[in-house]
Amino acid sequence: MTTSTTIGNNGTGVSQTLLDTMNGTSSSSSTTSTTSAKTGAQSASDLQNTFLTLLVTQLKNQDPTNPADSSQMTSQLAQINTVTGIGQLNTSLSSLATQLSAGQSTQAALLIGSTVLASGSDVTVSSGKSSSFGVQLANDVSDLNLVVKNSAGQIVNTIKLGAQSAGVVPVTGWTPTDTTGATLPDGSYTITAQGTINGVAATATTLSAAQVQSVVQQADGTPGLKLANGKTVGLTSVASIL
Repeated sequence: MTTSTTIGNNGTGVSQTLLDTMNGTSSSSSTTSTTSAKTGAQSASDLQNTFLTLLVTQLKNQDPTNPADSSQMTSQLAQINTVTGIGQLNTSLSSLATQLSAGQSTQAALLIGSTVLASGSDVTVSSGKSSSFGVQLANDVSDLNLVVKNSAGQIVNTIKLGAQSAGVVPVTGWTPTDTTGATLPDGSYTITAQGTINGVAATATTLSAAQVQSVVQQADGTPGLKLANGKTVGLTSVASIL
């Protein structure tokens, strides 16, 4: 059964359904439960229109000697406007995120076939030449060394780079030799970075070079670069394009 609330002295009634819609309340009856379920699906704009209908009805039928509290009306209307604004903002942000993702995919596709430096420690030696590599520094360092190890974990050489500024320090054209000057045999090697700032250890991240083979979508929906070394990295993980 539908109930109503009387507004003003002339007996004008406002349905309980309308009041429940605005107040978000519910009763134990199945009719009101159904109404609440429908209300949950209403948009902020629908709620605003319902509120305005209730407000106009209340103003038309208020007691002149005991008028409605205008501050509460204004507060409720402001809250509904806020909800409407948030809904519109979420829609705009979702649209913007979609456009940015599409733009990133286009940028990523332009890198196919390029050689990039990304986080890694692998170096390949073939026919007396090594693949490119590098280091990413968080701060300026007074001394930077790269330790080269073979597949057995033995140190075969140490590359002294001296003082370096913060940022990416690419190493290209290094002749792969051991400490005696002999050419290193073909194979896979690893590098570790040792940076110091006035004798104190500094943060240094090694970078490996690899060719971009394709663009794939990652688990978070962002584009990823599939590299020739089998790794997949995001665009933000690319430290340099060689």
